[in-house]
Amino acid sequence: MQQDYNKVSSGKAPRQKKIAVINDFTGFGRCSLTVSIPIISAMKVQCCPVPTSIFSNHTAYESWFFEDFTNQMQPYVDEWKKLGLEFDGISTGFLGSEEQIQIVLRFLEDFCQENTVVLVDPVMGDDGSMYSTYTPEMCAGMKKLAARADILTPNLTEACILTGQEYHEGRWKTSQIISLAETLAAMGPDKVVITGILQGEFIANLCYEKGKEPKFVRTHSAGMQRCGTGDVFSSIIAADAVNGVDFQESVRKASHFIKLCIQKSVEMDLPLTDGVCFEELLGLLCKR
Repeated sequence: MQQDYNKVSSGKAPRQKKIAVINDFTGFGRCSLTVSIPIISAMKVQCCPVPTSIFSNHTAYESWFFEDFTNQMQPYVDEWKKLGLEFDGISTGFLGSEEQIQIVLRFLEDFCQENTVVLVDPVMGDDGSMYSTYTPEMCAGMKKLAARADILTPNLTEACILTGQEYHEGRWKTSQIISLAETLAAMGPDKVVITGILQGEFIANLCYEKGKEPKFVRTHSAGMQRCGTGDVFSSIIAADAVNGVDFQESVRKASHFIKLCIQKSVEMDLPLTDGVCFEELLGLLCKR
């Protein structure tokens, strides 16, 4: 008789938390799963990756190897179902097709339990433009996925796409950003953080939590935007969520950590495409 994996225990020691992270695997450039795995692990949570595609390096470089993993995703996940795996959290990142979004929606149906925390990072666009890979069908699918989230982490561009609001350049009024967050929360998520809001010399994130006052978390801008910082951010938020950390405290932690990583990357003269050298500072995340 097959043994239920989740019932295997060595005694009464606390069970280690687990997060399933659905994203692409990028070998070089510090983004996606190669960011999430070490960061979530450093925060004392087991990171269980579900690859959506394989890249030799991310697409900000001149060339890359790419292998679409869509056809393998469902058989991969089916083996987890056979094992009876359970997860304290599920986190999603970039999804490359409508089919992948549908696979993720089925994943949530199969693995979400009463206390499973779902974080959706709707990687759809930036700087006012939707990514060229996105179709109307994908946008509709992402709205369904966002509605299933407990925590949603869009940037301003993605918040506008999901809500149908018009994006504009320049400074946004506080009331406009809060209105975006309210509209997103009405879709389903209990917690929304709109990320990367430029406010003069500051980078701000708006924390919106149902039943609480919205709050901006600001950090001084530390340098130019680098690849993978969104993955760093969502990984910290996901790990903190399953560990029961206060949402605003978690956003402050993630924002401050990214600032330190950018400063260290500038100090080490790393190219922008190399992302942030979070490895130098992982010890900061090891403390509960």
